[in-house]
Amino acid sequence: MPKITTTATRTLALALTVCAGCSSSPTPSTQTEAPHALSVLHYEDVDWSPLNPARGDNSPSAGTLWGDRSADVATGFLVQFRDGFSSPPHIHNVSYRGIVISGLIQNDDPDAAKMWMPAGSYWTQPKGEAHITAAKGSMNMAYIEIDEGPYLVHATDAAFESGERPVNIDSSNIVWLDSGGGAQIAYLWGKLGPGHTSGVLLKLPKHFNGTFNNDASHTRGVVIRGQLKLQPTRQPGSHSLNAGSAFDLPEAFTLPVSNSSDHECIIYIRSDGALTVSGS
Repeated sequence: MPKITTTATRTLALALTVCAGCSSSPTPSTQTEAPHALSVLHYEDVDWSPLNPARGDNSPSAGTLWGDRSADVATGFLVQFRDGFSSPPHIHNVSYRGIVISGLIQNDDPDAAKMWMPAGSYWTQPKGEAHITAAKGSMNMAYIEIDEGPYLVHATDAAFESGERPVNIDSSNIVWLDSGGGAQIAYLWGKLGPGHTSGVLLKLPKHFNGTFNNDASHTRGVVIRGQLKLQPTRQPGSHSLNAGSAFDLPEAFTLPVSNSSDHECIIYIRSDGALTVSGS
C-alpha cells in the first residue's frame, strides 16, 4: 500500500513507483506544451466519437483524455452510455480498468445478475473474457484506462483465457485511508517497486486548500466527483475542473489546489513516482 505520513503541515504521501516505458506516452490535451507546463483538459472541451463505430447509433460515445486508444500506447478516455444501454456479449483484445463517474453501470458475465455500480465504483475487465456492459440513468459516464492499445471489440467466439480475473468494487466498499489532514486515499491497482506504476483515488474534503507536490515523471489526474480548482504558479490564470476533466503534472512541479464547494472532491491519480498532497 502507498505509504502515508502525517506531519504538522498535514502531509499525505502517495509513495508510488517507477513505470517502465511510461515516460514516452503522450500528455493529455496539449501535447505541444512546454515540458514544465501544466496540461489541462476541461470536460467541456472533450471531443467525442463512437466507441465502436461498427454499431452505428447504438455505440456509446468516447472522448480521449490522454493517449490514443487506436495506437499501442497507454490511454485514458471517457465513455458515455445512453439510458437503458446494454451491449451484446463481446470481448476486448486488451484489459482495461474503469471508474464510474455518473449513473449506474453493470459490467459482468453475460448471464450474471445485475450489480449496478454507482458513481465512485471501480472495476476491471480482463482481455479475452466474454462480458456485457449495461447502463441506466439520465447521464451514464465512466473513465476507462488501458495500459496498451489499440482498444478493439471482438465477438465472443474469439474469447481466450488471459489468466486475469475481473474486479467489481461498489463505491460503498472502497477502502479509504485517512491522512490526518482531511484528505484520504484509496489504493486501486499496481505493484509498488521498480518498473511499475500505480493508481489511487484521492478524496479532498469540502473547503480544502492545499498543494500537490509532484516528483514523478508523469502524474495524471481525472476528476471523478465534485470540482477541483488548480492555481498554477508558473502560468497565468486558474482552472476549475468538473467531473470528467483531466490534468497532467510536470515533474518537479508544485501546484496549489482547492475544493471550495460544500461537497467532497474525488480524483483518480495515475503516477509513476511520488505525489505529495499537503493541506493547510
